[in-house]
Amino acid sequence: ITNVSHDLKTPLTSIISYVDLLSREDLPESARDYVNILADKSGRLKNIVSDLFDLAKSTSGNLPLDMENLDLKKLIEQTLGDMEDDIVRSDIRIKTDLSDDPVYIYSDGKKLYRVFQNIIGNALKYSLSGTRVFISMEIQDSTVDVTVKNTASYDMDFTAEEVLQRFSRGDKSRTTEGSGLGLSIAESFTWVCGGKFKVEIDGDQFKVRLKFPVVSVQEISK
Repeated sequence: ITNVSHDLKTPLTSIISYVDLLSREDLPESARDYVNILADKSGRLKNIVSDLFDLAKSTSGNLPLDMENLDLKKLIEQTLGDMEDDIVRSDIRIKTDLSDDPVYIYSDGKKLYRVFQNIIGNALKYSLSGTRVFISMEIQDSTVDVTVKNTASYDMDFTAEEVLQRFSRGDKSRTTEGSGLGLSIAESFTWVCGGKFKVEIDGDQFKVRLKFPVVSVQEISK
């Protein structure tokens, strides 16, 4: 997969570059519409190829990591802040129940940012209109549990194992433009970053649970 993804990148980069050049030309209105569609679809294809590349590296153990002590609460809040435009455009509200104090873990901040971005983005995309996404944090026995829960907009006639398979999508009608790689990447990145990842399905409730060992303030100060 890594080799194929790399081979796809070169011609795809050329396509995107020429589409960009076309968009700067003085084109008829109908042709401009076609160019805009080409730009959108080629950009989406680029994201899928990039996701494939990252997933292949993480599952093969070749994903470079930058491990450090980081504040998990702050990371979640930063992710939500960066996704504010997507949240506002959706008909979904976010409700958080996070720790009042910083919660430190030893992990890779950039990879975990991608994890939460994928999980929250998935919840926004597949939630029932007008409902809420709940993000909660609980600390027990030197571990921190983060749960992201949403109400699905479709019948979830699949198991947790099935939805985590590559290219698998809960929305089998494929009315959205997801690739089916978002949760697979989130799961793989979580494990390589020292955490545990679990999907739970309860009726129309879809839950993603992450668990990490907590780093004490005393350990950080050493």
